[in-house]
Amino acid sequence: MASHKSALKKYRQDEKRRIRNRQHASRLRTQIKKFRKVLASGDEKEARELLPETLSLIDRTAKLGVIHGNAAARTKSRATLAVNKLRTTAR
Repeated sequence: MASHKSALKKYRQDEKRRIRNRQHASRLRTQIKKFRKVLASGDEKEARELLPETLSLIDRTAKLGVIHGNAAARTKSRATLAVNKLRTTAR
C-alpha cells in the first residue's frame, strides 16, 4: 500500500475512475447485446429505432476514453452495416 500523501490520493482517484469506467463499459456491453438480439430477431423497424441510441452510447463511451476511438468507429460501422443488411434481406 502507498504511504505518501500524493500516492494515497492517486490511489483513491484511480479507484473512483476504475469503478466509473467499469460502469460505462458494462452499460455499453448491455446496449450492444440488446441491439444484437434485435438484429438476430430480424425486426428491421426496432433495429432502426435502437440504432441511434446505440451509436450515441458508443460515441459517449469513446469520448470518455473507456474504449478506443477506432474501436468505437469499427463498432458503429458494423452496427450500421448490419441494419442496412436487414433492409436488403427484408425486401
